[in-house]
Amino acid sequence: MLNDVDRLTENVLEEVVTGFLHDVKNQMLEQKGWDLPLSAYIVSKAAINAYTRILAKKHPSFCINAVAPGFVKTDMNHHTGKYTVEGGARGPVKLALIPNEGPSGRFFHQMQETAF
Repeated sequence: MLNDVDRLTENVLEEVVTGFLHDVKNQMLEQKGWDLPLSAYIVSKAAINAYTRILAKKHPSFCINAVAPGFVKTDMNHHTGKYTVEGGARGPVKLALIPNEGPSGRFFHQMQETAF
């Protein structure tokens, strides 16, 4: 549902997230076909990416993008990540500095545009 860019709205996004939360509360994740054990992570990332597209469409005069810094070495993962904090910051900083006529409604992994 979230991949259909033409029909993507805040209502559609809310329906997906609400449905997921219902299935969590009722212990129906496996029965409903949600990817276990990472379903909450996957749904949260998909929701952020979908909302990026919604906001970009709603506010065309702004550059609104999503960026994943990669697996960054932090305290949270006991510094087992692949990238330094500085390396992980490159993509977000690059996007923050793009000119107004830059891309919008897109997804970047580090500094490379990629598919959602």
